[in-house]
Amino acid sequence: MSRAIILVTVAFFANAMAAMAGGGVGLIQLPLLLFLGLPYAQALATHKVASVALGVGAASRYRHSGLLSGRFAGFMLLTGMPGVFLGALGILATPPHMARLALGLLTTALGFYSLWSHDLGQVARPHNRDLRGFALGGLGLFVIGLLNGSITSGTGLFCTLWLVRWFGFDYKAAVAYTLILVGLVWNATGAATLGSFGDIRWTWLPWLLVGAVTGSYTGAHWGLAVSNRWIKRAFEVLTIGVGLRLLVLS
Repeated sequence: MSRAIILVTVAFFANAMAAMAGGGVGLIQLPLLLFLGLPYAQALATHKVASVALGVGAASRYRHSGLLSGRFAGFMLLTGMPGVFLGALGILATPPHMARLALGLLTTALGFYSLWSHDLGQVARPHNRDLRGFALGGLGLFVIGLLNGSITSGTGLFCTLWLVRWFGFDYKAAVAYTLILVGLVWNATGAATLGSFGDIRWTWLPWLLVGAVTGSYTGAHWGLAVSNRWIKRAFEVLTIGVGLRLLVLS
């Protein structure tokens, strides 16, 4: 099988799963680039640029879903993007194995937390929408932005669960916000920052982008078609899988 077919196939599968679960594309895509021989910094920068397509494909499916509020989307951008920028700068000085170990432990814990919380995210129960709630919620999004800019693998899953747990979204709405804002805008910020400092394997990007756009559109379509219970299960599989993979890599 040629490298192009491998890149398209893996990108499609990774982005379809991530679009349904609300993150986790790096579980498969980033390790693939490392396995194919790219150095960590180049693999990270290439993956980051390709992951922007996750938001492109999902946005084309979610744009008429009625799940998104422009005001809340602006709040996520305002609080999260500074963290993404700082995280992308900081990753160049962070030992990768230490970062993966910490994120692996946290991500695995998120999956088991959702698994044990049977009714989490099944029905929207808005809360923490006062000044204090938005302040603390914004701080949480800033921290997730730091992780998104630096580690990339699994941080969309962090954002999905934070929106469910802190703000009371159901899984379907939380996934929509994560895919469009984290997948498209946050990832574009991180990609631009990493790209200005690191080397990107441009010849591989067209194949990754084809798989990512088609896969994310397909996954978003599945997410709109199934119940919150199925999305929750997909989230749990991806978080536990991402966490264990990061622990193995560390």
